[in-house]
Amino acid sequence: MESAGQSARKTGFRAGDWLIRNHIWIFLAIAITVFSFASPYFLTLNNLGNVLTQAAFIGILAVGMTMVILNGEIDLSVGATLALAGALAIGLQPLIGVWPAIFAGFLASAALGFLNGAFVAFSGMHSFVVTLGALIGIRGLVFVYTGENALMVEDFSYTEIPELYLGPVSLTAMIFFGLALLFQWVLTSTRHGRETYAVGDNIEAAHDSGINIKRHKIINFTICGAMAGIAGILLSMRLGTAEPNAGRIWELWTIIAVVLGGTRLMGGYGTMWMTIGGVLTLAVIRNGLRLLNTPNYVELIVMGTVLILALALDRLLEHGRSRR
Repeated sequence: MESAGQSARKTGFRAGDWLIRNHIWIFLAIAITVFSFASPYFLTLNNLGNVLTQAAFIGILAVGMTMVILNGEIDLSVGATLALAGALAIGLQPLIGVWPAIFAGFLASAALGFLNGAFVAFSGMHSFVVTLGALIGIRGLVFVYTGENALMVEDFSYTEIPELYLGPVSLTAMIFFGLALLFQWVLTSTRHGRETYAVGDNIEAAHDSGINIKRHKIINFTICGAMAGIAGILLSMRLGTAEPNAGRIWELWTIIAVVLGGTRLMGGYGTMWMTIGGVLTLAVIRNGLRLLNTPNYVELIVMGTVLILALALDRLLEHGRSRR
């Protein structure tokens, strides 16, 4: 028979597993509760719709970033890629029309992701270095293409697309959730998804088992670039303009959202559900702080603290799980 001590330990392990899987939803519930009391405007339907829309841009970036991080890599160029996609989608419209320009912006972003992945896969250089260089180079291209000025949309039908709503939920937010669900299915129900986890968990074991590591890295970086393109195009639609500084430091917010959700920076563990939780928690905190008229530097301090606490909890729970 099982002793009382063994039963208590198993109960504790199950509680720890539950906490590992759901800690981000606890954080989200606490944040919603705090800001509900702190501001009378937070729980209004209009504001909650704004939270979802604001979350969607970082969220779409986070979908692609999750795929890359699960491989044990990182992409610092997503903010610059977002800016380039928006600039092309608006800047090319007078020459080739609205929809061809949108496709060109998306294709360019996916191509940049492919190049990042190919360089990481075949050069042996760390993705941090490769994508840091890409961030600088792509941002420079955006400034050259725009002439260091904002590009204004001429066909205002372009700006009507993000104005579609289902109740308080914008089309942009629906696209985010749709993409997250799609890639959650990819991770759980396709060979590519399962092998993405395997590569991030133990790259040597994945190689020994015959997994084509280079192919998976290239695919996931291409997905990440494509997601940045979608986010950039949607942002330019919403604003009606493409700023050369669009998406500046958004790569940091994206990484914070993904890690806050519980995806491990070393790869091999995480889900799109966790990423959705991280994105929503980040959006709620930022929105709540702004409703309280908090200075920007306080927002940065709070977000840095939240990230450190999330990483500390992640390490604590992982240490507990590894002892079992």
